[in-house]
Amino acid sequence: MENLMFFFLLALPIIFAEVHHVRGEGFTKLFVFGDSYVDTGNSGRQATSWKKPYGITFPGKPAGHYSDGRVFTDYIASWMGIRSPIPYRWRKMGKRVEGYGMNFAYGGTGVFDTLVKAPNMTTQINLFQQVLEYKLYTKRDLNSSIALVSLAGNDYFAYLAGNGTIEDFPAFTTSLIKQLSLNLKHIHAMGVRKVAVMGIQPLGCLPQVSVLTSYPKCSVTANSIAIFHNQMLEKSLQKLNKDSKDSVFVKLDIYSAFMAAMKKQEHHPGTLKFKDPLRQCCRGVNSAYSCGDVNKNGAKKYVTCKNPNSAFFWDGVHPSQAGWNAVCSALKSSLHKLR
Repeated sequence: MENLMFFFLLALPIIFAEVHHVRGEGFTKLFVFGDSYVDTGNSGRQATSWKKPYGITFPGKPAGHYSDGRVFTDYIASWMGIRSPIPYRWRKMGKRVEGYGMNFAYGGTGVFDTLVKAPNMTTQINLFQQVLEYKLYTKRDLNSSIALVSLAGNDYFAYLAGNGTIEDFPAFTTSLIKQLSLNLKHIHAMGVRKVAVMGIQPLGCLPQVSVLTSYPKCSVTANSIAIFHNQMLEKSLQKLNKDSKDSVFVKLDIYSAFMAAMKKQEHHPGTLKFKDPLRQCCRGVNSAYSCGDVNKNGAKKYVTCKNPNSAFFWDGVHPSQAGWNAVCSALKSSLHKLR
């Protein structure tokens, strides 16, 4: 059944009106490295992405996406005019699964090891190297490819969970950006033409953070962590581009895109509106449970909103399909730099 599900997902042409008119012309392969924001099926069956009600909007049942439907990877692939690349875990399903690239992202992971036992960024890149050694992709394929990178949010949660201090935070960010930069250079050195690097989202706006600190407003303190990280990332990418003498590395300003997408846009008819953007659609019946949880008898211990399309966040961390749609629309100018 899992194999049939993935063939079904890969066979569907994905067209989204909001980003359809800004195509990534000339790119035919997408290689993805990162966390749950871009994972499309690598996480094991124990992961929440494989539990009901995930996938309720698309494809109608759990399919390994941390959302009610499509995630950021699917939208980037659509912008490129290709289908979403197959997850690394499913690479042996059949012939020509490598046609649109490959997704190495695992939910919960980071640049460094995190609270989740899954491949970190360095290991994901090593998996990519192994795939290249099998000669599934030619130099021409790589020269017409984009690497999408979504990492670091989980690193900060792991840092804080490990009793990391605010005083040592700048030093941690410096080490994180240093390792991330080395990894990005490695990806480019393997032949990938363009590398799209997602900044981190406004951490203080995530429902699991804001509900404990500042709801119905975002946590200023948590958002300041994201802002500092993104500033450091911007400087690092500028240096990488200067060293490469080309605009290889493109930052996707996820922070600003989230903030723009969550705001009510009364003056722009036809755009999505989220009346209460910090309220998640799917949540546990109490603080002991999360979206997708059941008790030992299999009874649901979560509730969902009536219309996921009206919610920006699907669960305590991840945007809904409608949320990702709005974020991608807000990223038009950044996507243009990838052309």
